[in-house]
Amino acid sequence: MTRILLVNPNTTQAVTDVVLAEARRTAGPGVELEAVTSEFGASIVSTASEEVVAAHAMLELLAAHHAGFDAAIAAISFDSGVFAARTLLPLPVVGITEAALHTACLIGRRYGLVVLGTSSLPLYEDLVDRIGLRARLGAIEAVEVASRSQYLDRALMDRAILEAVERLAARGGIDVAVICGAAVAGVAHRLATRAPLPLLDGVAPALAQAEALARLKPRAPTPPQRLASDAPPRGIGAALGLLLHNPR
Repeated sequence: MTRILLVNPNTTQAVTDVVLAEARRTAGPGVELEAVTSEFGASIVSTASEEVVAAHAMLELLAAHHAGFDAAIAAISFDSGVFAARTLLPLPVVGITEAALHTACLIGRRYGLVVLGTSSLPLYEDLVDRIGLRARLGAIEAVEVASRSQYLDRALMDRAILEAVERLAARGGIDVAVICGAAVAGVAHRLATRAPLPLLDGVAPALAQAEALARLKPRAPTPPQRLASDAPPRGIGAALGLLLHNPR
């Protein structure tokens, strides 16, 4: 049995439910899934300040719930807190966008991004740079999102995303489209036969990579050297404080 934890660092349970449903659709045999949702932070993350709070929520949730799991998936398209979590936890932590981008690069030479909300464009550009795949990025198309209800309207978002993929295809030179957004998990499967490009969204690639890492059981990287301190962190959850004071 492989146990994988899905972590949503925003406060919208509906997003967690969508992610969990898509993970269950694609999970291999013998995979047990559990999902958790943050109790603090933004309902939908779309700005740099909200993303910083989401990274904190991600670390709190992972610290509190990771015991007994073989891998964890960060169910937010900004991969908030993922790089930090890898320095603290004894299990693989997979970001849904990082997983989708690496998978896209195995399908074609150049990928395009479809992102939800123009305000989030700088966050995705920064994430692509952190992942190290800027050179393979062909173009970005944004779907404007005016409200939380619009973001959670599956039919509306599917239509808008398909139009954005068509715009990417019209540019030429793009081999595969990656659709960013935890709330639209499963959209690549739903639109696969209608889209002019191969499609990926984050959850299915992240789950496949989490399952593979759980089987491979790679040794965790050496944590970064810390300043010596006898004083544990204060003002945060007890589980996270313990990890920060004694990583892995």
